Amino acid sequence: MELNYKQRFIKFMVENGVLTFGEFTLKSGRKAPYFINTGNYKTGAQLARLGEYYAACIAENGIAGETLVGPAYKGIPLAVTTAVALWNNHGRDLNYCFDRKEVKDHGEGGLFVGKQLKDGENVIIIEDVMTSGKALREMLPKLAAAAKVNVTGMVISVDRQEKALGSELSAVQEAFREFGVKVYSIVTMQDIIDAIEQGVIPGKEYLEKMKEYRSVYGA
Repeated sequence: MELNYKQRFIKFMVENGVLTFGEFTLKSGRKAPYFINTGNYKTGAQLARLGEYYAACIAENGIAGETLVGPAYKGIPLAVTTAVALWNNHGRDLNYCFDRKEVKDHGEGGLFVGKQLKDGENVIIIEDVMTSGKALREMLPKLAAAAKVNVTGMVISVDRQEKALGSELSAVQEAFREFGVKVYSIVTMQDIIDAIEQGVIPGKEYLEKMKEYRSVYGA
């Protein structure tokens, strides 16, 4: 069976210990049968492949943009490797930039490193996962302070498709409702369940618990 890029990405996460199955207590207090730890990406080879999956997601969804924005700190290497992969694999030469934690008042100054944003510029935000929408909430005012840019989308690795605390909507759905920003993910939780069922990755012993979890917390 020839795998599509979503299936290859799910397999990639499992092989690198980013996606694991078992019983985990999340920060929210929920007991989940799976866990995603993007901190396990730590080599050049992993980062190169990761960028290819982000680039494939952008290409598949036809997300328009001139500049990739990587929120500090996790988004910085992601924006860089995605920019490289977009050029190498899709012939799209995009700019990239990332924010400073504090505004630099000497040298070139400014809040952003890399491409200096301009009014009317189309930007794509690149992030690892979205749990509460905090990164987007913090990034939008910074972008607005730099220029009147258009955020054409935000790309994350996995959409948990899970209700946020105290809400019937997921963090991805809330981001669109609150800010009008469409969030795209390389894969969703349903894609992961499908990959187990199709034998792309092991874990059939966790399928029932995963479906139960989705029935309770799914958005």
